[in-house]
Amino acid sequence: MYRPLPLLIVMFGLVSCAVGPDYERPEVESPNAWRFVDADARDTANIRWWEQFDDPVLDDLINSALQENLDVRIAAARIEEFVGRLRSTRSGFFPQFGYDARGSRERTTEAGAVPLPPGLDPVSNSYSAVINMSWEIDLWGKLRRATEASRADLLATEEARRAVILSLVSAVANSYVTLRDLDKRLEIAQRTLDSREQMLRLFEKRYQGGVVSELELSQVHSEYAQALAEVPARERDIALLENAIAVLLGRNPGAITRGKTIDELTLPPVPEALPSQVLEQRPDIRQAEQNLIAANARIGVARARYFPTISLTGFFGSVSAALSDLFTSPAQVWNYGGSIAGPIFTGGAIAGEVQQAEARQKQALLAYQQAIQSAFREVEDALIDHEKSREQLEAQRERVEALENYARLAKLRYDNGYTSYLEVLESERSLFSAELAYAQNQGAVYGALVDIYKAVGGGWVVQAEQIAGPALPEDAPASAQPTSDTPGDPATTE
Repeated sequence: MYRPLPLLIVMFGLVSCAVGPDYERPEVESPNAWRFVDADARDTANIRWWEQFDDPVLDDLINSALQENLDVRIAAARIEEFVGRLRSTRSGFFPQFGYDARGSRERTTEAGAVPLPPGLDPVSNSYSAVINMSWEIDLWGKLRRATEASRADLLATEEARRAVILSLVSAVANSYVTLRDLDKRLEIAQRTLDSREQMLRLFEKRYQGGVVSELELSQVHSEYAQALAEVPARERDIALLENAIAVLLGRNPGAITRGKTIDELTLPPVPEALPSQVLEQRPDIRQAEQNLIAANARIGVARARYFPTISLTGFFGSVSAALSDLFTSPAQVWNYGGSIAGPIFTGGAIAGEVQQAEARQKQALLAYQQAIQSAFREVEDALIDHEKSREQLEAQRERVEALENYARLAKLRYDNGYTSYLEVLESERSLFSAELAYAQNQGAVYGALVDIYKAVGGGWVVQAEQIAGPALPEDAPASAQPTSDTPGDPATTE
């Protein structure tokens, strides 16, 4: 007697496996420590570091950008698209039910080659109502691998949104600091221009009185023109940067509100992070790993084509010539069955698809390794830039102080007749240049610190994401949510 139980046990045993390689996180060679580490570094990568600048205006600008920036909205809409893709892929796990209802009225010719039997009405009606069902048994794991890939695609898209948020917060903070730096340079230029304009008017009167020569007047006029040219240049830079910040805020180009001056801003502490932590915190690295997981799963999807497809189909309904008889027992029709179909010879088509999937997995692996190397380099670069910019700023501060003293003494020597005005002009020219360089480097120090937070990543990205609003729609499937057992989740995978 035939017993199907052993066959069913084998089939359900096969259902528990899936062809293709299971994902394993690649080995990563990371440095033990950074080359340049601030001695006073503190673990501040998990706080809203921009609030440490102690400027409420900057806080408001970043909040507005997170809520209104169009790139963030586009990234959120893209997440919704991939939620839909995951839902479509997962639907293959379940039987597909449908219905088909039809009604028709037809007349058959009475003048055909075969005449109708006497008494048969040439006009006939036909009515049908059927419920159908189909279900592909995922015996080889093709649907499971496809779902694994779709879920990884979704998680990669979520990380891409976090990367947009990370870049946006950094861009707004950097742009605001640069704006305040330009404001200070404009203030220096305007103050210098006013001073030189007064001196020019004085020398014009002295020249008319024959006290100074035309050479000295021309030198004073040249220095005045230099300061005069600096003002519109800085005003242009400020206007262009304001327009750029406005677009980051999701607004039309326009003026930007100011808060504290660059001298009043508080310099936040340098975040402390080990190289291994960067791998867990950077959205771009997490995105690259999810892309690798998806590519790895699609190898299984391609390999599953070597194996037969087993499907169950059936329908149940009624068919009758009279609408009144449609739902009676004699009108019932039904059918159920199964099918198995598989390849015998494809001319290398399936092998080619598997080769493509394996090649895409290699590309994703190399892209993941490249993202890690780039992250380490960016952190190193930001740490070096911050340390050396602070050293440079200190040296420039000393230079400004020395030139201020030099300009004071030169003016005193000129007033007492010990030197020509050329020495005064030279001292003021050097001081003007040094003040502009100092203000510019002030902005560079803040910018380098922002770059460190951007390069390290951290929990602050999640906090910024909360300000931007939820990324997943409320009706997203539960499998779309990251969990502690997410394959390749850097927070759990060793």
